[in-house]
Amino acid sequence: MPLALAIPALAGLAFLVLPLAGLLIRAPWSTLPERLTAPGVLAALRLSLLTATLATGVCLLLGVPLAWVLARADFLGRRLVRALVTVPLVLPPVVGGVALLLVFGRRGLVGGWLDSAFGFTLPFTTAGVVVAEAFVAMPFLVISVEGALRGADARYEEAAATLGAGRWTAFRRVTLPLIAPGVAAGAVLCWARALGEFGATITFAGNFPGRTQTMPLAVYLALEQDLDAAIVLSLVLLVVSVAILAALRDKWVGVS
Repeated sequence: MPLALAIPALAGLAFLVLPLAGLLIRAPWSTLPERLTAPGVLAALRLSLLTATLATGVCLLLGVPLAWVLARADFLGRRLVRALVTVPLVLPPVVGGVALLLVFGRRGLVGGWLDSAFGFTLPFTTAGVVVAEAFVAMPFLVISVEGALRGADARYEEAAATLGAGRWTAFRRVTLPLIAPGVAAGAVLCWARALGEFGATITFAGNFPGRTQTMPLAVYLALEQDLDAAIVLSLVLLVVSVAILAALRDKWVGVS
């Protein structure tokens, strides 16, 4: 291996790994069990798992049909729609939170109507956390499912159509089983992104313990009060992230 490539490669690896090693080195291992079972940590963990799972459900419900439209339907402006779908990937999460407030806030375009008609408000509620997480995580699902749809052989759907199956039946019984691995991988990535979401959540839903304080928000608060607690919370998120990478490894190896 050329030395000119090996040295920057090792430096890049160290740049990525050293911060994670710092977490492990500085972790308060002797008090770890007590800190992990502290009421605040468990509440933040439960809320994070609940909201990330609900957000993934929302993304599956809306994102899979959206991916199908982008992959299979031919309409004017498809490139623009695809670009809009990927905007949350590059948009600063705080900006996403502000945008959500402008639409779903009490004086927002939709939120004002929800408040006056049903007395229902999203900002600074647990439901608001789900909305913020779904907003930033859905592009991961859509991109993954659209890629799976483009890789699936459309002739199976055409064969089902010639046998009398309608569009919905062909999608449910032919297309969906074909793209199931892509949907699963996209759902896992979506869930992981939702679990780590911070900017849009704190902007749109606030940081209220037990109601909107998820794990990333708890880490942010703990940094100002108790560094060891922040390290423990960060370790939990690190373990979850590594577990997700391990679960997706075979998928990525298959793609490469």
